[in-house]
Amino acid sequence: MKRLIYCLLLSIVSSVMPLQQAQAEAAPPRPPRQGNGLALTPPMGWNTWNKFGCNVSETLIKQAADSMVSNGMRDAGYEYIVIDDCWQVGRDKDGNILPDPVRFPSGMKALGDYIHSKGLKFGIYSDGGSLTCGKRPGSLGHEYQDARKYAEWGVDYLKYDWCSTYDQNAKATYENISDALRATGRPIVLSICEWGLHKPWEWGKNVGNLWRTTDDIYDHWQGIRTFEHGVMDILDLQVGLEIYAGPGHWNDPDMLEVGNGKMSFEEYKSHFSLWAILAAPLMAGNDLANMSEETKFILTNKEVIAIDQDALGIQGKRVFKNGDLEVWARPLKGGGRAVVLLNRSLKTQAITVDWEMLNLPEQLSMKVRDLWQKKNLAKAKGSFTADVVSHGVVMLRLDL
Repeated sequence: MKRLIYCLLLSIVSSVMPLQQAQAEAAPPRPPRQGNGLALTPPMGWNTWNKFGCNVSETLIKQAADSMVSNGMRDAGYEYIVIDDCWQVGRDKDGNILPDPVRFPSGMKALGDYIHSKGLKFGIYSDGGSLTCGKRPGSLGHEYQDARKYAEWGVDYLKYDWCSTYDQNAKATYENISDALRATGRPIVLSICEWGLHKPWEWGKNVGNLWRTTDDIYDHWQGIRTFEHGVMDILDLQVGLEIYAGPGHWNDPDMLEVGNGKMSFEEYKSHFSLWAILAAPLMAGNDLANMSEETKFILTNKEVIAIDQDALGIQGKRVFKNGDLEVWARPLKGGGRAVVLLNRSLKTQAITVDWEMLNLPEQLSMKVRDLWQKKNLAKAKGSFTADVVSHGVVMLRLDL
């Protein structure tokens, strides 16, 4: 009897398997994932985390929005006001995410409306795990519900972190929230904040609009500490990633530390220049309401910003390195080049960029503009040399 039952089961399985195989072979291949059409130039804005951490509030956000208008940052191209972690305190009985009622008494919809009334866009934060990095509720299991709520609030930008994710698959996690955002019908930029652990540059295109390439930045020229990198350490980790960036999908070396007080004026200029040559998102992280003139001078330099926002969308790369002396460059729309001469040493040194580094004919004569001095220099043919101060840069635009 047992032998008869076994033979019958084997016969059923044998008949079903070819049918399943035929169905699988007949199923059309899944169409390639498409981009969302957003962030065709690197996003620009301001985020609360670097300066304020968990100390966020409605008052702080409104002050930042007001300041971005009054200090000229909006006119320089900054548009996103992003509330990072710690705005959320729990979920209601239906699972809806709840903002802190003490810190955000008017609610997120009203705050988003205020930001929009200033001609700016509204950004918010969540996490792909059960908890955020600040131990607040994450979006795991609530992705579509949270996305709908963000759309109701008028959110334009979501930074999505990677804490408390344990054995989750990174690509699948970010595809899930990407699909949830698209399902709302509202255009929402997705910032993948996975710290480069699973090489998001290899799969992030058409999933998100930008992806972190490293651990967090901190306000320091060079040096690595737990989960944090100085500016030069992050810069070194961008080498080779330029092939993955382009309109709608950008490498993100993390937010700006310009103006937070632990680096020099020259070092902050270098930081900003290098992020621009990298076609990096320019997300300020300082106190906008209490900003020095030096910080404003850096963050609102429209000529440097124009390099970052160049429509060709080609990320710059390091084209020369000799010890502490480096040349970084990128092609620009119209045939020009942007160049950063970087001196990482402790003394002023001369640095030369020659046209061979830039894939230009040696005999070509180019117009030269210094983007920090904001003046035209003498035309150059074949090469250009400048003295560069310690930890400083000379940033140039070369045009025919």
